[in-house]
Amino acid sequence: MTSNNPSPSQPPHGTSMGNDDGRQVRPGRAARGERAGIGTPGRDVPEASARRVPPGRGAGNRASNHEGPSPEGTAQAPQGAAQPGLTAQEAVRQGRTPVHAAAASRLGASEPHQDGPPDLRLVPPALAAWAAAALTPAVGATALLVTAGLAAAAGAAAAVTAARGARARATARARTQPQERPAGPRPEPGHPARAGHRTPTLPAAAAAALLAVATATAVAALADADRHRGPIPELAARRAPVAVPVELRITADPFRTRTPTPPPPGTGNGIVVVRAEAVRVGTTRTRTPVVVLANRDQAAWLRLLPSTTVSVRVRVSPPTRGPADPAAAVLHPTGGPPRVLAPPSTPQRLAARLRSGLRKASGDLPPDARALLPGLVIGDTSALPQDLEDAFHATDLAHLTAVSGANLTIVLLLLIGPPARAIRAERRGLAAALGIPLRLTAVLGAVLTAAFVLVSRPSPSVLRAAACGLITLLAIGTGRRRSLLPALCGAVLLLVLYDPAVARSYGFALSVLATGSLLTLAPRWSAALRRRGVPPRLAEALAAAGAAQAACGPLIVVLSARLSLVAVPCNLLAEPAVAPATVLGFCALAVAPLAPAAAAALAWLAGWPTRWIVTVARHGAALPGAEIGWPGGWPGAALLAVVTVALAVGGRALAGRPWPASAAALLLLVALVRPLPLPGFVAAWPPADWRFAMCDVGQGDALALAAGPGSAVVVDTGPDPALADRCLRDLRVTTIPLVILTHFHADHADGLPGVLRGRSVGAIETTVLDEPAAQAAAVRREAAAAGVPMLRASAGEQRSAGGLAWRVLWPPPTADALPDDDPNDASVALLVRTGGLTLLLAGDLGPVAQQEVLDAPPGLPRVDVLKVAHHGSAYQDPVLFARTRPRLALISVGAHNRYGHPAARTVTALRALGATVLRTDTDGPIAVAGDGPAGLRTVLAGARAGGGSAGAG
Repeated sequence: MTSNNPSPSQPPHGTSMGNDDGRQVRPGRAARGERAGIGTPGRDVPEASARRVPPGRGAGNRASNHEGPSPEGTAQAPQGAAQPGLTAQEAVRQGRTPVHAAAASRLGASEPHQDGPPDLRLVPPALAAWAAAALTPAVGATALLVTAGLAAAAGAAAAVTAARGARARATARARTQPQERPAGPRPEPGHPARAGHRTPTLPAAAAAALLAVATATAVAALADADRHRGPIPELAARRAPVAVPVELRITADPFRTRTPTPPPPGTGNGIVVVRAEAVRVGTTRTRTPVVVLANRDQAAWLRLLPSTTVSVRVRVSPPTRGPADPAAAVLHPTGGPPRVLAPPSTPQRLAARLRSGLRKASGDLPPDARALLPGLVIGDTSALPQDLEDAFHATDLAHLTAVSGANLTIVLLLLIGPPARAIRAERRGLAAALGIPLRLTAVLGAVLTAAFVLVSRPSPSVLRAAACGLITLLAIGTGRRRSLLPALCGAVLLLVLYDPAVARSYGFALSVLATGSLLTLAPRWSAALRRRGVPPRLAEALAAAGAAQAACGPLIVVLSARLSLVAVPCNLLAEPAVAPATVLGFCALAVAPLAPAAAAALAWLAGWPTRWIVTVARHGAALPGAEIGWPGGWPGAALLAVVTVALAVGGRALAGRPWPASAAALLLLVALVRPLPLPGFVAAWPPADWRFAMCDVGQGDALALAAGPGSAVVVDTGPDPALADRCLRDLRVTTIPLVILTHFHADHADGLPGVLRGRSVGAIETTVLDEPAAQAAAVRREAAAAGVPMLRASAGEQRSAGGLAWRVLWPPPTADALPDDDPNDASVALLVRTGGLTLLLAGDLGPVAQQEVLDAPPGLPRVDVLKVAHHGSAYQDPVLFARTRPRLALISVGAHNRYGHPAARTVTALRALGATVLRTDTDGPIAVAGDGPAGLRTVLAGARAGGGSAGAG
């Protein structure tokens, strides 16, 4: 049949035809699907269809009104079209969407047109709702009033938008001549000709954003009010000392925190943290989110699965993170192990069996691979060694163990194949191989997504990935336009409105930022690299790693005050191994309950790529310049964002200049191998005039006394070498005249290797009591290996270094003169003078030893700074506080420690004497600066508290 109209399957001469991948197909050249004998669905219309395609409205050329003859003159029906003679209207009546009705294959539709600008209509409301939900808890009761105002403003904006739109449509109709209107019926919804402009107008965007703010504010305000209602928040506010009976429904897997100090008798190693919902307090029913911190009966708590209901007696205290904490209170069990009232649900038992099966299947792998594989597959990092976890953080590979969109994408790839072809006739994956129609494929994908969430646990990043996946699967099943940016925005809106607490989750924010960067920045950067001759696959990998790092870097420095220089290369090296390890790991997980031997074989195969990831992390973290200090908190994030934009602009300028680009690459290489510390005006912590610093090393002590540029005397090293090394890097300390170990407990001495790493150390001075013997021997081995001499401290000794001077107050010269054999009471105590300030460092001395120090001549003066003994425990001599009357009291303590440090009565006693009390578990690393008592000030690094300073006067 000859036609004078353009062929629906070919564009007119002089035009180009875009396909789903954004490439342009020249006239007369078949698209990829047509080379295989498959008509390009969505462009070719079957002859059997009763519908005539009007000029200018062809699916393959919807933007053109050219009416020249077809290059070939004949419109061909697509090869393999199902049910000849079935019109598009009849196909729609049978339940198929318009796009599916024109498909060349019975398996589903084809390739709907994807060209055009990105769909930005949901971006303003998603961002607005996210911000509103995050800020509402800080606003408090006024949020509801703000909601009413915003709703009114949104309604007004929406009315204005609607009025303008109506006028514009009326004007357009009046100006349109009848002969200019295309002939034929209006295309069905979903047809490419119905696609319109995807960028919102300013009034529409403002109206949508305001409505989203109003809705999110109302939802978040109601959720916050509900969180503070009931007996649990009331008991927490009163800090009631009595134990009350509660019934709890477990909402997440219990886990044990790591603490390196020896546990007290009858307790486990660490503290068990359990997220739960209080459903009954006494006789009152409630639904209050809480956190349980269990010191005892840890095995019983660790056995609990989500959805289990238990009964226990608890003491109630306020949440540790204030309004940002989704928990309304912290519960401390007091009445024995939890008593199970209702077992976990069947899906949770099945998920637990699968998780346990994966751990057993990987039991024969090398230690690092055995610990990492469950983390890659299901986010289970309970067995991950601390040093390996630190390496993953140093190289910014920690996202691999935080289950998110990458894991779900890999799982769905097995079913639907590459997303770019998911609804084409040439789609891939298991569903296409088995001949499963698209709608059933979408249903199976939804089931697989739900199972993924159940097994991997519904963390904010997992929920974000699942919501995006479900929205995309819905688009696949209905044959609608696939666009992942609206899917991401829709996921943000749904999750923020369903659970406003996720808006304040850093994991959720990192997940959204990473995904958004891959959808917006990465394609542009990849195209730019390809234009400069970079191979396509390498360009895509570089663009993806760089975009994710650029988007997430500012938020990472808010959390850690660190910047990884090896993040991009390490992610590039590790990425090829992630998919094989994840796929094989999921296969092992699935078959473990039925065939343990097969699961072990699959886990063995997954172990090889897993070992490669471990190798990349360890070697990357071992580079001297792997990490650098960076200002923490939101000011540091803003600074990094500015630097990132400047680097992006500068990178474009350097791209065409090989010599400057080579010089920049060489500078980066030098920074990795021979790093230089950031100047003080960039690294806001420590201040340039710091005198004393208390490192944040968890439950332990690590202190530094400035002894000149790049030099410091170190008192104790904390429990973790990596944390001690990191703190000294932040302080820019390269020379240590003396390391003083107050005693040999692990929380004061186990970080010694990190202090010795890459620094010049003059000597190590210790107490007179070699207890615990094993740890004392370990210190001697480290000193011998480093070639550092060891000394003994004794009362009366006086030393100096630079502008620093100190006197040893305790212990006596021999162990026989100690009041008891407790290593704490053998701690080295120092009276330090620096920059006109007086400091008392009391180690872990107990009341008896403190009294000995007070009684020894010449007595103790009033001090400016007191390092409170034994992490602020309750065992203090009040006379010591009264005699020294410190202006600033510093406590080095770990968050959620099992000992209850610092004791409330210790903090109260110090504040009653007028002391400012700061602690590392809430304030992070602390620096003391200034000259003389009048100039005394403290500067916080901001890793926990968000930065800032606090005067001690």
